[in-house]
Amino acid sequence: MKQLLLDIAPAPRPSLDNFVAGRNVELLAALRALPEGVQGKRSLYLWGPSGSGRSHLLQAAMDHFAQRGINVQRANGSDWDGLEACDLVVLDNVETLDAAAQIALFNLFNLLRDSGRALIVSGPCAPTQLDLRDDLKTRLGWGLVYQLLALDDIEKTQALQRHATERGFQLSDEVVAYLLHHVRRDLPTLMNMLDALDKWSLTAKKPVTVPLLRQLLQLPLNLD
Repeated sequence: MKQLLLDIAPAPRPSLDNFVAGRNVELLAALRALPEGVQGKRSLYLWGPSGSGRSHLLQAAMDHFAQRGINVQRANGSDWDGLEACDLVVLDNVETLDAAAQIALFNLFNLLRDSGRALIVSGPCAPTQLDLRDDLKTRLGWGLVYQLLALDDIEKTQALQRHATERGFQLSDEVVAYLLHHVRRDLPTLMNMLDALDKWSLTAKKPVTVPLLRQLLQLPLNLD
């Protein structure tokens, strides 16, 4: 099977346009406006469980602003040099920071705030529930705070069908319903399964149908 999949188009890169907002319309608008927002409100803390779309949104925001000439950098948790000069700094998985990195982020937050620059941070829970320094948790709560709300089944269907269209095939409601009932329901897993289904369809030279999906689910798959 792998030898027949050499020229398959990769999945589209995350963007703000291909993110299905669902109940997160206000969050999406806040992300777009952040670097030009009100002074003192140019930090945004985004939280939600693993698989909720946090990493998608952070990468999409970075690309969105970089394309507009904004100096945006991702903090990796260990090297903080030069970040205070950026227009926008993005940090994912804040809960993983060690003690030294928490101090560095606290200092960076203050520097960016004082200079009118922007910061986006994400984590798995609200700032007050993080296992971090109290002063850092307080800072993260000073700016905009948004919970990334999970998509319902209708919104997941829309997201999957849009993703299928971007890959060049049509996805029926029946196939989506079968996916939702037989695969782990977080969106990254569903998207990975959809990509595998697209490749299997091209390999088998058959359209994407429920029987083809059943056949795929009988194969050993690595969707991570």
